[in-house]
Amino acid sequence: MLKRIFDIFFSVIALFFLCPIIACLILLVRIKLGSPVFFRQVRPGKDGKPFEMIKLRSMRDALDENGMPLPDSERITPFGRFLRASSLDELPELWNVLKGNMSIVGPRPLLMEYLPFYTENEMRRHQVRPGITGWAQINGRNTAAWDERLKMDVWYVDNKSILLDIKIIILTIANVFMRKGVEADPRSVMQDLHVERMSHEKLKG
Repeated sequence: MLKRIFDIFFSVIALFFLCPIIACLILLVRIKLGSPVFFRQVRPGKDGKPFEMIKLRSMRDALDENGMPLPDSERITPFGRFLRASSLDELPELWNVLKGNMSIVGPRPLLMEYLPFYTENEMRRHQVRPGITGWAQINGRNTAAWDERLKMDVWYVDNKSILLDIKIIILTIANVFMRKGVEADPRSVMQDLHVERMSHEKLKG
């Protein structure tokens, strides 16, 4: 309950002060990338229950000759890279926090398709609400290997506290300004979780 109160208080204050910035970003996304302005995707929330996460759009629509979307690296623009590197594309997730789908701090909500590939222990990352930032994000962000990121998510579940959340928020802000551990396209530095786990199974076999 205390964490939920903290989330509501922090997100309301953040939205109040960041509202002009968010409005400017919405206008810039509309001008540079067109419509829609927001990127919406279903992600697993607390207890694995799906919810719709909202972010600012950072990639253009571009299809190959077969009508399939081009790889992320070919669709993201310099402006989109700036949004991701600065984490400004995450600001609309404050609305998810107010709705109760997310928390300010918690394991990042990954893709629904990853659910079958977690170990039993890694599934414990869904015992809490997913967060805008988390323990894994201040300890390597997108440059850490999947096993390490998921291990850090479970560590947070076992050690969560308001003081730890405050520490993570402060370090997140510092990391963003220092561009520490930033990689605009995480798929360029590591495989998708399901691809990595399937490769491990083949090696074992």
